[in-house]
Amino acid sequence: MAFIHPSSLLPSSNPSYSFREGIKSSAPGIQEHRFSPYADNGGSTLGIAGKDFTIIAGDTRQSSGYSINTRYAPKVFRIGGDDDSGTGAKIILAVTGFAADGNALKERLDSMVKMYKYQHGKDISVKACAQRLATILYSKRFFPYYTQAILGGIDEEGVGALYSYDYVGSYEREQCRAVGAAASLIMPFLDNQVNLKNQYVPGSGVGHDLKAKAAEPLEQSHVEQLVRDAFSGAVERHIEVGDGLQMLIATKDGIREIYTPLKRD
Repeated sequence: MAFIHPSSLLPSSNPSYSFREGIKSSAPGIQEHRFSPYADNGGSTLGIAGKDFTIIAGDTRQSSGYSINTRYAPKVFRIGGDDDSGTGAKIILAVTGFAADGNALKERLDSMVKMYKYQHGKDISVKACAQRLATILYSKRFFPYYTQAILGGIDEEGVGALYSYDYVGSYEREQCRAVGAAASLIMPFLDNQVNLKNQYVPGSGVGHDLKAKAAEPLEQSHVEQLVRDAFSGAVERHIEVGDGLQMLIATKDGIREIYTPLKRD
């Protein structure tokens, strides 16, 4: 049996969908066949937690290499709720990376959150749901979901909560996070505008004597505009991001959705 190096399981930049790829061996008459279970379908998501709200957004383009598979493939989902439409849901999940793994992860977490409500007669808290998602990801650590997840909602104290994850379940609560294809473009913008990195009080000094601006709660309308600005800049500079912006906003009154068209080229 031929040895398959783990690096061969990583997604290839070749947009082909072939599951059989013949690779010639140096030994005459021997041919090795490889198959990758993963693909990268592009796109980006971000989340921002406010004083009494959480916004999680993502673009709707799904691509494979230089090809666009569809211009409307949601990456942000309601978790829980009363039916398949997500009515009554209080938790938001965003996934980006391999679309099939993202959908599988969403379905698994959604079913567990609904089962919790049926068994306990109440909605699961966003903190408990965050821990449950970490457990799901860690349980697949030997064959991980090839997706980056962001989870958000309103915590028990009425404050916006945002959790970001790596591929095997390590997570932390943050004020803002961007992941996916354009994360390197969006995250510096969020660091400056949300975390107020490298922002100082005018006239407070010179050089090291400058006083950093104190972080203050941002208004929801301002954060919504920041999200639009972040994606408007990303679509100009990354081919795997575009078509539409899906924004889900969680408050104490529930979750509402805003859709904004983006560049389609």
